[in-house]
Amino acid sequence: MTSGKDGLVIVDKPGGLTSHDVVARIRRLAGTRRVGHAGTLDPMATGVLVVGVEKATRLLGYLTLTEKRYDATIRLGQSTSTDDAEGEVTFTASAKDVSAAVLSQPEINKTGEIQQVPPAVSAIKVDGQRAYKLTRAGAAPELKSRPVTVYEFTVTDIRPAGDGDLTEVDATVRCSSGTYIRALARDLGDKLGTGGHLTALRRTRVGGYGLDTAKTLDQLAERFEVMPLAEAAAAAFPRRDLSADEARRLAHGGRLAAGPPGTGTPGPVAAFAPDGSLVALLAEQDGQARPLAVFAEG
Repeated sequence: MTSGKDGLVIVDKPGGLTSHDVVARIRRLAGTRRVGHAGTLDPMATGVLVVGVEKATRLLGYLTLTEKRYDATIRLGQSTSTDDAEGEVTFTASAKDVSAAVLSQPEINKTGEIQQVPPAVSAIKVDGQRAYKLTRAGAAPELKSRPVTVYEFTVTDIRPAGDGDLTEVDATVRCSSGTYIRALARDLGDKLGTGGHLTALRRTRVGGYGLDTAKTLDQLAERFEVMPLAEAAAAAFPRRDLSADEARRLAHGGRLAAGPPGTGTPGPVAAFAPDGSLVALLAEQDGQARPLAVFAEG
């Protein structure tokens, strides 16, 4: 870690703050306005929020596409207007008979690529307007389903809740970017006929960055550090080591031949100079490697 400005900050976001609130805090700590984040967390949610400072903001668009992991708590027996605990209850039904055996049925606990309708209270844009703004104005949009991938949905605990007709389910979820865990909770309740909503969510990993490297805002206020560009890129992307000549060519925006057979990937690939510094992110395709973003000085 370093106190230099270019790099990532892996924040353990507290509940009650928006992702934008966290970015505002990091701007003050870093002394720069050039700060952004990869992948929004709802105010209720806690855990890994990847924040980029200065040059590292150019990594963020590629990091938002990476796999994510969550620990979630779902309450069965109630649906809400927001699909989480912050909304109003819109439906109730007994969920006291929901068991581990029921939840393990493939038609209930479906993994792989699925079609998911985002929550009505979400940041999805509809005709240039955020869905949550339209919904709160009384004009809830009809959102289209879109493909997402759930790689894992593992139930870790089931227990009675509330008056006994409610059941709470703890689960570990590993999924693609763009997956709404609130929508998974809603859809699970719909399949069971009980209704369901999310009551707690903690993101434990974004790509190569986990809670083991995350810092709280209080820790960062005491000692502000960033993960240097080279370390950040090495943790998130496949690696390609360059010769000095290749590094110079890439630094000027030139293209290279693709990597050795069997190592090619549509991208991104992190390309490093002989001294270990990050030169660029590459996309390798059709026998060539072209720069997506150049970080070295030309």
